Amino acid sequence: MNTRQQQLEAFNRLLDIMDDLREKCPWDEKQTFESLRHLTIEETYELGEAILNNDLPEIKKELGDLLLHIVFYAKIGSETSAFDMADVCNDICEKLIHRHPHIYSDVVVADEEEVKQNWEKLKLKEGKKSVLEGVPKSLPALVKASRIQDKVKGVGFDWEEPHQVWDKVQEELQELQEEVKSGNQEKIEAEFGDVLFSMINYARFLKVNPEDALERTNKKFIKRFMYLESKAGELGKPLMDMTLAEMDVFWNEAKKL
Repeated sequence: MNTRQQQLEAFNRLLDIMDDLREKCPWDEKQTFESLRHLTIEETYELGEAILNNDLPEIKKELGDLLLHIVFYAKIGSETSAFDMADVCNDICEKLIHRHPHIYSDVVVADEEEVKQNWEKLKLKEGKKSVLEGVPKSLPALVKASRIQDKVKGVGFDWEEPHQVWDKVQEELQELQEEVKSGNQEKIEAEFGDVLFSMINYARFLKVNPEDALERTNKKFIKRFMYLESKAGELGKPLMDMTLAEMDVFWNEAKKL
């Protein structure tokens, strides 16, 4: 692996290249915070995809793309003297030191959970009115639910045992079924949301990341369905002309694969 000096030299090289691009490239010189935003989101999802696939070369590549965006934003910030790369680095360094008193001070913690609890308490001391202020409003709903539950757990608002959470899931499922029978669409949606929220909570107790679990299921379904499509193509028969029983034969073959 590279030495610390080599790492610093590589980062300095990236900063120099960013200076060149911002000055000489017609596309780069026109970019703004707003124009880069959606691209940054895409790069983040691509990194997440590489992580799920455990593709280390791709993870390295996507980390580089994401780092480029961070350097790009810092460069834009420096052009109006708002902030530069040093400010970005120093700010996060100071925050990490402040929020890790068990490392940089004399605070003693027993385990990971106590670290999380201290983190949330420190954020409130910094002026935040709610532990939920740190949950971005634009997060996808499933990820947001997971972050909300994790945040409130940090201040002790949580179930004690997994079976209690499972009981809650069963309760929400029963309430959903009752509303399905009533036919009130608005209430059905509300209860369905409660079921999803409680399932995400249960996933936390099972130490399962619900976003990762669902995405892996998506991938599994896509792979099996594409196998089904390929087999139908070999028969020269459109899927819409096949019976469910015929499709099920190939679906079960795909499951074995």
